[in-house]
Amino acid sequence: MKFIVKFFPEITIKSKPVRKQFVRHLTDNVRSLLRQIDAEVKVQRDWDKLVVESQQEEKLQRFVETLSHTPGIAYFNEVSHYPLGDLHDIFEKTKLLWGERLAGKTFAVRCKRAGTHAFSSGEIERYVGGGLNQHTEAKGVQLKNPDITVMLEVRDENLYITNCRYEGLGGFPMGSLDPVISLISGGFDSNVASYLMMKRGLRTHFLFFNLGGHAHEIGVKEVALYLWQKYGASHRVRFISVPFDGVVGEILKKVDNSQMGVILKRMMLRAATTIADDMGVQAVVTGECIAQVSSQTLTNLSVIDSVTNKLVLRPLITMDKPDIVKLSAEIGTEEFAASMPEYCGVISVKPTTKAKPEKIESQESRFDFAVLEQAIADTRLINIDEIDLDEQIAEVEVMPFPVGESIVIDVRHPTERELQPLKLGQNEVLEIPFYELHSQYEQLDQAQHYMLYCERGTMSRLHASHLKHEGYHNVSVYRPQ
Repeated sequence: MKFIVKFFPEITIKSKPVRKQFVRHLTDNVRSLLRQIDAEVKVQRDWDKLVVESQQEEKLQRFVETLSHTPGIAYFNEVSHYPLGDLHDIFEKTKLLWGERLAGKTFAVRCKRAGTHAFSSGEIERYVGGGLNQHTEAKGVQLKNPDITVMLEVRDENLYITNCRYEGLGGFPMGSLDPVISLISGGFDSNVASYLMMKRGLRTHFLFFNLGGHAHEIGVKEVALYLWQKYGASHRVRFISVPFDGVVGEILKKVDNSQMGVILKRMMLRAATTIADDMGVQAVVTGECIAQVSSQTLTNLSVIDSVTNKLVLRPLITMDKPDIVKLSAEIGTEEFAASMPEYCGVISVKPTTKAKPEKIESQESRFDFAVLEQAIADTRLINIDEIDLDEQIAEVEVMPFPVGESIVIDVRHPTERELQPLKLGQNEVLEIPFYELHSQYEQLDQAQHYMLYCERGTMSRLHASHLKHEGYHNVSVYRPQ
């Protein structure tokens, strides 16, 4: 199979040196990602496209899934490639691929051509279009807004006929822009904000302020892993966890109720600034949106930002909540956010919407900043692709095969299961996605032994660890070698 991959338009209008740099990044990223599917895949760089070739036709859907979620790609076509013949030969090959699909549909033929030939692009379109109209059950040719557009490309002595066109993610190639740190809580807003950064091509590290203990951290790790695996896996990033329960406790003890929300955000931004400095990162990202909650008025955001010299990026700043939730559903994080374990933070009864710098500073003068410094000192950084090496996971038994009469629970996202269904011989398989597992596990037969499964083994280990932490010991992990 072969794909023609077209660049995001903003890449093509860059200066020649910048364009070459961006295309080189995209080529390396595509090659790195696709080699995880087919070690022999070929990725060829051209001035206006990439050409991807693989002999593993059975993995078409995995190729499509990967390319459609790789930043820097406008769209890509899955094509059939032939040596170029005469006009009638072009028609015959096109009819072979498209004849049956045109039945009852209006259509148009479009052709791009490069090189020296005895015929023009228009002549190809007219000859092939006329032939298809006469020799198929198509409803007829319709040049404006047809039901189907048949795409051909003639380049030198090669003919490419498009079988299917797929939309890409857009944005710039991952690694071509400076990195950022995204504050992520696992809710709708921070998940979508992180995605938008990755979509634009920014290498996005994940910074989590742990206010709710083990369960909350597990949930946020899940969504960070999901976002990275789906939209940014060409580049390693870090998951950073800061234990912030002590900071919350200090705020609850020392700060007036109405000022707590703004001061908590200032403490988070102070910590994020220190971590960004240590990592050499210039900007931090938040999921804040104008007036969505009391701390997000213009006045309060200005007071919050005053504690940092870093650029604070807020990609959701003018988005409505329903639009954020809709985008969350589109990118696959809605279930994560909806099922995120609850945690206790700072909740003001009558929060200020017009914080005054002098009053905030007066309140912060009561705060013991040694608590914040200790939280920063206790920060844990882990490469996101090594999360399964965390101490929580080390306690979980991992087996390369189902043990005895164990029941295997497939915890993958439904879209992942559709791409690669789990098929076992004798062991029963339950399909319980990760975001429902915790609520459903206690309803299962506790006399049985369960083995959790996901493709990479990461989500399954996290959840098995979580269940053991909750007191369930009849669980392990199935990870085929």
